Amino acid sequence: MNDWAAPLIAAALFAFLSPGLVVQMPGNNRPIDFMNMKTNIASIFLHAVLYGLFLILFLVVLHAHLFV
Repeated sequence: MNDWAAPLIAAALFAFLSPGLVVQMPGNNRPIDFMNMKTNIASIFLHAVLYGLFLILFLVVLHAHLFV
């Protein structure tokens, strides 16, 4: 059996936390922009930090597993 939780969680977080796709923090003109498909360096850095923190939360703290 293989544990598929890590790649599935990482791929889903990567898709949802892409700057400008669903939400962009900080936005260009506002603190939070929704679905504007634009990005900047501050937004890329903040989304990368959130991505890492969510991965740590799901994989290390919550011990998420999906065996197939």
